[in-house]
Amino acid sequence: MGLLYMGILLKNILAILPEGNKDLIKETDIYIEGNRITAIGKQPESFIADKVIDGKDKLAMPGLINCHTHSYMAFMRNVADDLSFMDWLFGTIDPIEQQMTDEDAYWGACLAIIEMMKSGTTCFNDMQMNIYQTTRAVRESGMRAVISRGLIGKGKDEAGRSRLREAYDERDEARDCDRLSFMLGPHAPYTCDDAYMRIVSQQAKDNHMGIHVHLAESESEIKQIDDDYGCSPIELADENGLFDMPAIAAHCVQITEKDMDILKAKNVSVVTNPASNMKLGNGFAPVPAMLEKGINVCLGTDGAASNNSLNMFHEMSLLTLIHKGVHKTPQCISAKEAFKIATINGARALGLEKEIGSLEEGKKADIVILDLNTPSLTPRNNLLAGLCYSANGSEVETVLIDGKITMENKKILTMDEELVYEKIREIITRMGLHEKEY
Repeated sequence: MGLLYMGILLKNILAILPEGNKDLIKETDIYIEGNRITAIGKQPESFIADKVIDGKDKLAMPGLINCHTHSYMAFMRNVADDLSFMDWLFGTIDPIEQQMTDEDAYWGACLAIIEMMKSGTTCFNDMQMNIYQTTRAVRESGMRAVISRGLIGKGKDEAGRSRLREAYDERDEARDCDRLSFMLGPHAPYTCDDAYMRIVSQQAKDNHMGIHVHLAESESEIKQIDDDYGCSPIELADENGLFDMPAIAAHCVQITEKDMDILKAKNVSVVTNPASNMKLGNGFAPVPAMLEKGINVCLGTDGAASNNSLNMFHEMSLLTLIHKGVHKTPQCISAKEAFKIATINGARALGLEKEIGSLEEGKKADIVILDLNTPSLTPRNNLLAGLCYSANGSEVETVLIDGKITMENKKILTMDEELVYEKIREIITRMGLHEKEY
């Protein structure tokens, strides 16, 4: 179901464009040739439009960037709810993962991509356990992704070293797809000992790869690491070199001032996952304090097993509302700031800020087009506020990724939705998840 590059014109469309430190919404024309935005406003002399999209009552925005998820978990949606964090992870999710086949992981990733694309996400940062399956789904769907092989192990554990080799094999096999890039994914300090973390950090340096790791997610993790090492998970990760390469730290809920100073000093990007953190009872990451320190904060959903949703519009809304309530000030994390956190900050975390994250000439054409004739975006008084506070993702009408239309008029063009839903039902039935009580 491959798609061809075309000369595409988005004509007379409202667009969210960067202007200095602000975002400006104005009506304009956007010209796309190959996989890039070649011009905004004035038509290039050589441009030929193979397709014209009428921008009347439409809004163009950069695709949302989900900076932390586990796409394969999409088939685990609504099967492990209302449990404490460690009971959820080791008592329910891990046993399901032990039954999971490679094909299960593939169909889970397909379902996740459909959900993300339909709600305006054009790039996601994934930690996965079954190699080749998420990359296969990304290749076929036209989505953009950064993939980390989840790494669990101890320093002398051959299984941990084998997982590293798998990470390199997957990266090497995908070199022909420029929508795919790769990091190393040491899962967390409670599943990787200090010796293994040092091995991973050295491997990341040797192979010029970034790090994607869960850190300081729960109080139980804080206690375990303090009991075992006498420090915080952030300190432990730093001591073992995980921050010596570009790093993304997911969650960072239970952190201290000292932890934040380390994250800033080492230029670590933090992914906040509001829905997942709330649902598992882990609390609220101190996002305003991190932003004040100049830490690059981006946004993620986590997996559908803990969030139940992969909708970044929902996540933006939670991000702003939570902190306004917790800090008792409505100025805390504005809609404009939330939008940047969900777009250009995410691109920066992934090392892709020169390619995606904003609508600019020369950047990749990862563009989401919304229908403005919807109750949620009517009236059009402040569309950035609307995207954050009232939009729900159903407004997404058309999606372009890498210059190709992957969804048009709310229909996915690159995947067979009904087949995906059928395969997910088969997985659930085979595993008995539809009958299981938790």
